[in-house]
Amino acid sequence: MRTLKFIDMTLRQAANVRGRELSFKEKLEVARSLDRLRADTIELAPISDSRAEKLANSTIASMVVTRISASVDISVGNIEDTWESVKSAKKPKLNIIAPVSPVQMEYMCHKKAPAMLELIAEQVKKARFYCEFVEFSAEDATRAEPEFLYKAIATAIDAGAYKITVCDTAGIMTPDEFGAFVKGIMENVPALADIELYVQISDTMHMAVACAAAAVREGAVGVKCTALPNGFVTMEELAKFVQVKGNDYDIMTQVRTTELHRSVMQLKKILEPEEEEVSRFSNIGLGDIANVCLDQNDDIAEVIKVVRQMGYDLSEEDNAKVYESFKRVAAKKHFVGTKELDAIIASTAMEVPATYQIVNYVINSGNVITATANLLLSRNGEEVRGVGIGDGPIDAAFQAIEQVIGHHYELDDFQIQTVTEGRDAMGSALVKLRAGGRVYSGNGISTDIIGASIRAYISALNKIVYEEG
Repeated sequence: MRTLKFIDMTLRQAANVRGRELSFKEKLEVARSLDRLRADTIELAPISDSRAEKLANSTIASMVVTRISASVDISVGNIEDTWESVKSAKKPKLNIIAPVSPVQMEYMCHKKAPAMLELIAEQVKKARFYCEFVEFSAEDATRAEPEFLYKAIATAIDAGAYKITVCDTAGIMTPDEFGAFVKGIMENVPALADIELYVQISDTMHMAVACAAAAVREGAVGVKCTALPNGFVTMEELAKFVQVKGNDYDIMTQVRTTELHRSVMQLKKILEPEEEEVSRFSNIGLGDIANVCLDQNDDIAEVIKVVRQMGYDLSEEDNAKVYESFKRVAAKKHFVGTKELDAIIASTAMEVPATYQIVNYVINSGNVITATANLLLSRNGEEVRGVGIGDGPIDAAFQAIEQVIGHHYELDDFQIQTVTEGRDAMGSALVKLRAGGRVYSGNGISTDIIGASIRAYISALNKIVYEEG
């Protein structure tokens, strides 16, 4: 029994669902949901020169287990940039998309058949230079001249493509016609004997599932789909087809069908929000500020500009503190969004002068050793080291700080929570120390929760020292 491969195009086609580009956060949430389903491949949309698009691709690529396929429009040909945006994926792939019907070749690429074959060979070879796994997708294949289509597929395979997709872009074929179409390709392109053939079918006449079934019967090993109805076969429809006809077609699926409906409902909330919710968010008046993403290459002027757009009016000193914390976080993360920046401002701005500052720390902990902490702090410019042993890494770190300051303060409260989601989530720690009958609170944030806890303790400590001084 062979596995029918599901290639999900939700992120590639998302703009057609919402009528606008997804925000950075929405793209990550969609990717996480799709990753849980274990489809064979998650396809990403072609990128422009936008840094945000490249950053979104890079972040998605680094956080999912599922194979990532980055689409490249052959008329644009930005293969190198596209590869750079997904090369960190565990299983990256490039998908060269080219029109093969006479009208589309002329309209999109301004090329006749012979020149188009040369362009296909050139672009697939270039993609193959960067990536071992290169797919070739023949757009509008059902309206192409059959002989040219066969040559285009053979050319792509000769140039290094390891998978081929043929698209009924217009959705003009019935199941019988599409089955005969796929059979003709298999018979006239001998090189396909060692190459996987996928199909992508528009659901214009609501026959896409039946056409997919006909293609599978004729040898197609994968079907491109979307999580929500968007003019193509949906993943739930494909799963139902495999459930009902799997034995007859000798096919199965690796998709987690038990989680499919729940994930689709989650995606629906992201991709198809209630109309009033869309209206509420569209009237915020902050432009693109909700979707901003900064990285370690941004200078202080760019960061402070975003801070002001978020509604903060900070002093020059606080702006400098925010930027210093921003650089520390940005060095560990792919991006810093407004939610992270909010947390940075809350923990660094409007603070008292820092009598104590963290220089570095080393924590040793495990289930077979006693937790120890070695901290190097700066006290008014003088470096002081403390070593602590505790019940856990955070307790050991607090003991080390107390060794440095030579005093024990009562820990009135200690809280930890995540600020953002994902593998590289930022943690926020709150520490409340009691001194002289008063409670002093400190907040710290970091991608390292132990570091966040140490910073929170030092923040509260500095307030005590400032009040007592």
